[in-house]
Amino acid sequence: MADLIYNSCPEDLANGNIDFGSDTFKMMLVTDAYVANKDTHTRRNQVTNEIANGNGYTTGGANCAVTVAKDIATDRTVMTFAATSWANATITCAGAVVYKSRGGASSADELVFFNDFGGTVSRTSGTFTVSAGTITLQN
Repeated sequence: MADLIYNSCPEDLANGNIDFGSDTFKMMLVTDAYVANKDTHTRRNQVTNEIANGNGYTTGGANCAVTVAKDIATDRTVMTFAATSWANATITCAGAVVYKSRGGASSADELVFFNDFGGTVSRTSGTFTVSAGTITLQN
């Protein structure tokens, strides 16, 4: 599978449900058993096979900071999702899902994108870091 932006994300952005400049976003880690569906997965409760709570990982993932930069010269806006880390972690996963965290029911949390690691990756008793990612809107 490849990286993808969930199709609901641009719609949620257009409808004002997502504000990359002020909302809280989180990154959760999933096993290779999760099959992302960009057409039908719209909310966090539809993401299956999150890695187990414990060993440095908390269910629901970790905060993921976002910066928004507008470039008038190239007619684009870039949303950069910062690298996200889990300290003192023993983790095995195959991908990450970024979502808007509303702080309540997972059925309310809008999905943004899926980062496919291309296979299972592990870290034992150390810091597990997922690199920064970007979404570019071109006019």
